Formats: sequence, structure tokens, C-alpha cells
Amino acid sequence: MTTYQELLAKKAALEKQAAELERQLAEAHRAERAGVINQIKGLMAEHGITIADLNTGKAPRTAKATRASDGGSKVAPKYRDNSTGETWSGRGLKPKWLQAAIASGRKLEDFKI
Repeated sequence: MTTYQELLAKKAALEKQAAELERQLAEAHRAERAGVINQIKGLMAEHGITIADLNTGKAPRTAKATRASDGGSKVAPKYRDNSTGETWSGRGLKPKWLQAAIASGRKLEDFKI
């Protein structure tokens, strides 16, 4: 039968072993990464490619990326707070300024543009 103290000692030994394995993994990752970087640098030198050359190519644009970069589709506001000029299109969650105004007794129709 194993005692509590023996189990604690085994746990400590395993934790020490795990920490050493983590250190070895990190070192192997650093070494592999350095090798890949050197390989890339060699290929770039061989083909006369510079960092600037890498930045000139445009990545293919996905539909989502296109929307995000184009600012998305704008929807005209339907509600406006005349005192602050804040607006809401009526899509998505109600903005906090509108929620607060409704909670204070005003009606949504009061803000209709």
C-alpha cells in the first residue's frame, strides 16, 4: 500500500519531469524555428527576394475581408437623439443611450427620424 507521503513524492517527481519536458519542447521549437528562418533567408537570397517584395503581393480577399475593409454596408439611421446627435439604424441591439432613454419613460417613436 502506498502512503500519502510517497504519493506526494511521486507527484513532485512527475511535475519536475513535466517541467523538464516543457523546457525541452520549447528549446526544440526555438531550434526548429531558427532552422526554418535560415532556410527562408537562404531561399530569399537565392532568388533575390527582399522583405519589400513580400509586402507588395496582395493576399486574396475573402467576402468577409472585403466587407470589413470596405466598411461594410451602411444602413441609414432610423432613430436619433437630437440632444446628442447619436443615431441607431434599428439593427442589432439597442444602443445604451436609447435603452436609458426608454427606461426613463420616453418612447422609441420619440427618436424616429
